[in-house]
Amino acid sequence: MVIILNCITLGMYRPCSDIECDSQRCLVLQGFDHFIFAFFAVEMVVKVMAMGFIGKQGYLGETWNRLDFFIVVAGVLEYSLNLENVSLSAIRTIRVLRPLRAINRIPSLRILVMLLLDTLPMLGNVLMLCFFVFFIFGIIGVQLWKGLLRNRCFLDLNATVGYGYPNLTDFYVEDEPWTDYVCSLPSDKGMRHCTEIKPLYSLDRLICNGSALPDADNSFIVNSSECVNWNQYYTKCAISDENPFLNSISFDNILYAWIAIFQVSPYLCTII
Repeated sequence: MVIILNCITLGMYRPCSDIECDSQRCLVLQGFDHFIFAFFAVEMVVKVMAMGFIGKQGYLGETWNRLDFFIVVAGVLEYSLNLENVSLSAIRTIRVLRPLRAINRIPSLRILVMLLLDTLPMLGNVLMLCFFVFFIFGIIGVQLWKGLLRNRCFLDLNATVGYGYPNLTDFYVEDEPWTDYVCSLPSDKGMRHCTEIKPLYSLDRLICNGSALPDADNSFIVNSSECVNWNQYYTKCAISDENPFLNSISFDNILYAWIAIFQVSPYLCTII
């Protein structure tokens, strides 16, 4: 019951709003925390007096008792450091291990956990199999798609774009952040083309239908008040120097291929 109470009190903490524990709610939870720690400490002392501290039949002779001892000692360090006006958040996080004491109190749960621990060597073989699968598909991805995610729709104008539109980029960039429009070269027979780029919209969400025409010196000097659909000029699919998501997603080498495969693996498992 004390372990269940400890789980409830740990879940009710609000670290962001209880930086200074001066509210009634936080003080009550802190009181429960003091009681629970004292209860666990007294239990450990009673067991040590009955069983002895070390030895095969002693308190530390059992693995679960070692976990209890570690939790109590971490609590003692937390209280002693608070008295010395020293705060170590890493030690405070050890209190989340207290619910694990329930494993030693519920026989069926203890048997299940021990069974899972016994299967860890077999899980190592599964991890090795997953490594080989990732390695093989990573090599396939590098061979098939190396450099393809660098394809972008460039501005295909045989003239210089003048003032009025200083924010024009060399290749098309989506309005949404962290989004890259990857096109397909004609030789790759892909499905995404520069002709499918959506038109440019004005501030009042109207489609810009204007066109940019060069003047006498072959430069586009357009007034900023005119709504020109510059997206219609991003028609040249070529290779750039950037990969999607700030160069973090690509198949240019085996390491980046592993990252991409790892990200899509949950979707593949869902489909299967």
